[in-house]
Amino acid sequence: MHQPEIPQNAGAIVRTCAAAGAQLHLVGPLGFRLDAAGVRRAGMDYREWTTVQRWNDWNHFQCHLPGNARLFAATTKAAQRHVEAVFQAGDWFVFGSEGSGLPPEILTACIDRQLRIPMDPRARSLNLAQSVAVILYEAARQIGFRGLL
Repeated sequence: MHQPEIPQNAGAIVRTCAAAGAQLHLVGPLGFRLDAAGVRRAGMDYREWTTVQRWNDWNHFQCHLPGNARLFAATTKAAQRHVEAVFQAGDWFVFGSEGSGLPPEILTACIDRQLRIPMDPRARSLNLAQSVAVILYEAARQIGFRGLL
């Protein structure tokens, strides 16, 4: 998540990542404190089931990505639907802030790996936590729900 703003969304995403066997990376600055009540309430005790890594900024995060990492950017502006992409174990997904989405430099860096979730054209977007769940579980489905019951 790049610069998330709403603690309840972050907590819900912690829970989704734990259930899906995924790690969560939070790239700052964050719009809340990680010990905020909204994060705790929404994530409940799921935080102990997954790794949550905090990064100061995008450059700090990028310096620690594995050299072979495939990074996919979720954006309502993408031409490719998320179900058209072919995912593999070890892929990374980046989601923007609730208010402004992903900045142009991240979208440019992922120019060939941008994804959108199809929706009614009258809808601006889905909730961030819902978007993470939709794309994460499509990726999990494609790799055979490895490690999940």
